[in-house]
Amino acid sequence: MTTTVVAGNPKPGSRTLDAANRLAEALTGSAPDHVVDVIELGPGLLGWGDEKVKAAVETVASSDLVIVASPTFKSTYTGVLKLLLDQFATGDGLRGVTAVPLMLGAGPAHAMAPDLLLKPVLVELGAVCPLPGLYLIDSTYTTDTRIADYTDRWASALQPKVSDA
Repeated sequence: MTTTVVAGNPKPGSRTLDAANRLAEALTGSAPDHVVDVIELGPGLLGWGDEKVKAAVETVASSDLVIVASPTFKSTYTGVLKLLLDQFATGDGLRGVTAVPLMLGAGPAHAMAPDLLLKPVLVELGAVCPLPGLYLIDSTYTTDTRIADYTDRWASALQPKVSDA
């Protein structure tokens, strides 16, 4: 299984990226195969045809599992993540990809944001999102048990089903 982390934080090397890497490793048992720290794609996100952006889109689209992460900005995901998501074709840009929406915030007020705001756009792009989104408190995700609890509850839903036929 090819796993990719996409972190849409305006700051490179962010806590969002760290949390997404931790979640990918917890869900799969290994570090992600690819990491797209969206802000590092730079101004090529503002148009069409940039080679770095195209390569990132191809990497994500060819992955089996993608953790799509964003901090909560103005109650939703970031504009920089939206710029990357706009590069995918509607309906089939993420066909065949299983996506897990992850968002971080300062408090619990936006705990539904991954499911209400990020998951619908991933589905619109053709991804399958079989798990509920995960919301983490950005100041405690390294010390609380939220990632482990989520993984214990949901990781088995990502495992291929073996037919008894």
